[in-house]
Amino acid sequence: MSESKDYAVRGTARNGSIRGFACVTTDMMNEMQRRHQTWPIASAALGRTVSAGAMMGMMLKNETDKMTIQVQGDGPLGQIIVDVDGCGHVRGYVENPAVDLPHNAQGKLNVGEAVGNGVLNVVKDLGLKEPYRGSVRLVSGELGEDFTYYLTVSEQVPSSVGVGVLVAPDASIVRSGGFIIQVLPEAEDSLIEELEQRIVHMPSVTKLLEKGESPEGLLQRILGDDLKVTETQPLSFQCHCSLERIHATLRSLGGEELAKLIEEQGQAEVICHFCNEAYRVPKEDLEKLKEEMK
Repeated sequence: MSESKDYAVRGTARNGSIRGFACVTTDMMNEMQRRHQTWPIASAALGRTVSAGAMMGMMLKNETDKMTIQVQGDGPLGQIIVDVDGCGHVRGYVENPAVDLPHNAQGKLNVGEAVGNGVLNVVKDLGLKEPYRGSVRLVSGELGEDFTYYLTVSEQVPSSVGVGVLVAPDASIVRSGGFIIQVLPEAEDSLIEELEQRIVHMPSVTKLLEKGESPEGLLQRILGDDLKVTETQPLSFQCHCSLERIHATLRSLGGEELAKLIEEQGQAEVICHFCNEAYRVPKEDLEKLKEEMK
């Protein structure tokens, strides 16, 4: 896998009363598309979730903090899961990657119908006794609006989220990225109205990305020349799966189930949902795991 050129930025404007995040996630989305063989509509849904997750990952305070985003809709895509950490490592998958639907009324990929109705869950592991959990109903299934609603309602920070993915005819990802704008309590009402107007009248995120707009450029369009970029974070696809973790999963089945597995199949094959890597565990290793449990 070649080195990722993806990154996210954080910035502020108007004396710190507004904060913004923006990202490009093209390389990691191409990696996920290759691993999961996602069709365009699944790539668009996963890419929008990945971009939102990458930017929300910048909101985590510590590098060891982790966050899982779960989009649970009743549409044909099934659930979308994205994991991020405080270091910019992202992984994700969509339950049903091979979904095709007619375009929507605007002639675009119908992500809303593919996702359907349901809930958006966010779980943050901040190293405390209990993880933080937030959940909201899906507003449209188009995901940008859903993350806007989540941040505004569940985290109580008025926000605007724009995410887009441009998919090529060969199913590869041309560009993927987005922005999050958040208004802090000290912002004046007139400023909020001004931002809303700028966002409403600017071209779509996908169009801007297609023209080569950078994360900094996305933020500058909305926040103006007053923007101060305070942090830049490289982003990359990274999965934590390993043979050791697979062994631990097999141990959790218990001795009886392992014995049954050895007898019926003679080996085990475990596929990681997040990276589609297949791990084959031969009979002798299964027997060793079973012995260790005695």
